Amino acid sequence: MLFHTWPFAVFFLIVYPIYLALKNTRLRLPWLLVSSYVFYAWFNPLYVVLIFYSSLLDYIVAARMEKSTRRKAWLSISIINNIGLLSFFKYGAFIVDNINSLLSILHISYAVPAPGMLLPVGISFYVFQSMSYTIDFYRGNVERERSFLRYAAFVSLFPRLLAGPIERAKNLLPQMHTAPKFSSQDITDGLSLFIVGLFKKIALADYLALYVDKIYSSPDQFQSPALILATFLFAWQIYFDFSGYTDMARGVARIMGFRLMLNFNNPYLATSLGDFWARWHISLSSWFKDYVYIPLGGNRKGTINTYRNIFLTMVISGLWHGAAWTFILWGAVHAFGRLLTREMERTSFYREKVPKIVKQLFVFCVVTFAWIFFRANSIGDAWTIIARIFTSGWANPYCPILAMLLILAVWLYEFAYESRFKRILELKVVRTGIVIAMILYLAIFAPSSEQGFIYLQF
Repeated sequence: MLFHTWPFAVFFLIVYPIYLALKNTRLRLPWLLVSSYVFYAWFNPLYVVLIFYSSLLDYIVAARMEKSTRRKAWLSISIINNIGLLSFFKYGAFIVDNINSLLSILHISYAVPAPGMLLPVGISFYVFQSMSYTIDFYRGNVERERSFLRYAAFVSLFPRLLAGPIERAKNLLPQMHTAPKFSSQDITDGLSLFIVGLFKKIALADYLALYVDKIYSSPDQFQSPALILATFLFAWQIYFDFSGYTDMARGVARIMGFRLMLNFNNPYLATSLGDFWARWHISLSSWFKDYVYIPLGGNRKGTINTYRNIFLTMVISGLWHGAAWTFILWGAVHAFGRLLTREMERTSFYREKVPKIVKQLFVFCVVTFAWIFFRANSIGDAWTIIARIFTSGWANPYCPILAMLLILAVWLYEFAYESRFKRILELKVVRTGIVIAMILYLAIFAPSSEQGFIYLQF
């Protein structure tokens, strides 16, 4: 049940009026939880068993930590359980494939049977959200949630369930303790966010996918310009796709009285790779900073250890995105980029003398190059693309002019939004005009689409 499909429209038209009728009663949370579980069961009813189990175990762990002197042992149970769920469901086949490859290299005829299981949609997001609660409670950053019903609703809240944002307990749980108070402004802002996200997904991401999928499905058949253009377009496709989902999630939540965190902040205007990760998938970047990078030692134990911690965090982040060596290499490329540019970015020359546009273009090129590994179907395809970019001919590729114009319009809007013209763009009449233009474009030009969101596979 994807946000941009008719089943979700029907689902929300049933859920929302009842939610409004119950919002000041004791039935509000039960209805929210049942709605979220129905939403999740739409993909596979068995998924509900998994998310219920994850929620129940972490709720019990926090309760035991509150009364036990062995708090670290109980926290370990939570971490081992959550990482175990991810390892079993998300990385089982990947682990088995690599074991069998090693056995083959060693000329051992035995092969480990491949596990026959599907990756539960959204498992990486709700597992990380639930695990962050037990860690934060252990650290004393949040109070224990007394109501399992409320905690289960926090973990499974359907607007953010499938692809985030990965909310922290200190932000979202307090919003569930009282009946939501929202105004007509919240509803209009939520609808605007949803329309913006819908436009990003259907008019932009799915349209760019037509070109990108064609090139990346058989990269050995295309020359350098087509490969460069497809990589450039994918950089925007994944941004429009994922930020579009986030906008729709935040919009639906806002209509229901919940305020989810900002997850994207014009990442392609970043002036350093560190700045990029402070703008891209903010909920995940901050999660890895708080629960991986800092526990490893952060930047507290000298330069060498700092670089080691950055490298490990980025590689683990790559592995989080998918059970494939392409994602690990994608994380490694970002890690090496961060290590090679970190000292340069801290110099006064880079901060004050290098023009901002030059820094932005440099970061964009590095990030776009790394996307090759993220999008390629295999490591072999990734190396083929890189090799052919630098060695193949320069025949003119078919260039989707409309796609380029739409990207240019978005890029110019983002530049304007981070300039002195921001106040003009925030005027109600301007925002309303932009939303109306998006609605007209979707109504006239954009086809219906049920193509899944890229990040649902993670």
